[in-house]
Amino acid sequence: MRRSVQGSVLFSAIASQFTLSLSKGHSLVRSYRHSAYPNNLLMVTFPNCKINLGLSITGKRPDGYHNLETIFFPITIKDVLEIISADKTELTVTGNEIDVKPEENICFKAYQLLKKDFPELPAIKIHLHKTIPSGAGLGGGSADASFILKMLNDKFQLNLSTDQLISYGLQLGSDCPFFIINKPCLATGRGEILEEIKIDLSAYKILIINPGIHINTGWAFTQLTPTLPAKPIKEIIQQPVSTWKDKLKNDFEEPVFKKYPEIKSLKETLYNNGAIYAAMSGSGSSVFGLFEKEKKMKIDFPGNYFTKELFC
Repeated sequence: MRRSVQGSVLFSAIASQFTLSLSKGHSLVRSYRHSAYPNNLLMVTFPNCKINLGLSITGKRPDGYHNLETIFFPITIKDVLEIISADKTELTVTGNEIDVKPEENICFKAYQLLKKDFPELPAIKIHLHKTIPSGAGLGGGSADASFILKMLNDKFQLNLSTDQLISYGLQLGSDCPFFIINKPCLATGRGEILEEIKIDLSAYKILIINPGIHINTGWAFTQLTPTLPAKPIKEIIQQPVSTWKDKLKNDFEEPVFKKYPEIKSLKETLYNNGAIYAAMSGSGSSVFGLFEKEKKMKIDFPGNYFTKELFC
């Protein structure tokens, strides 16, 4: 693993120290004294991703964006972010490769966004360790950017409210506002109108599969004709999970499955192996299944697939 940013030398020790907390789904922000910067604090946090429980594209907006209705549900696949004050702002990345220049990375853009309104914000070094698959419908990049906003707000005492952070997040991406709250939410508008919602999935475990297919979200939107769902997702989600299969839909599945039959077969595989509910997350290509917690699963996927079993 590369170690080109000074703060990142602590990554292995920190990640090991908090393995238990991560497995329990704790959202962590920790500060450490760093030997290279004895008067400064290294700040570390663990951005998590999400799945969509239902996703309806309900209309095209005058600003070119789309209105939607979905349930964002946080899950405990996590990246690692480190920031420390420095003489020059820079970003380094380890883990999964990201095919984008550092200055075009959404984490770097999050810093620049706050810097415009807070010119006194000092330069920082950012180190991102990626484990969440990119371009996978899990919101990993949006989570990283939102957590940068929150870290900078905390570290440099910007005193931004939750609503203000949500407003900044929306300038970075439609999924970002959710990660400011980071609790199960009904999302409408572009995704910024958020209502916390109670969903008890404690009787289930989640199996996440990503086949490594990158779905162009812009293309996916062009394949849809916005329509209102037959029944509001908020009503469907309050019914037993066993009733979701034929009611809780993701509008992106039809065009994505048509172009990428491999993704459609993943959903079918999950149902054939006992999933109570299965769906694609976001615009894909990740697919997830909800299984009874005691269910023993032996499903063989190709070695290049990302798979993760999580307890709710």
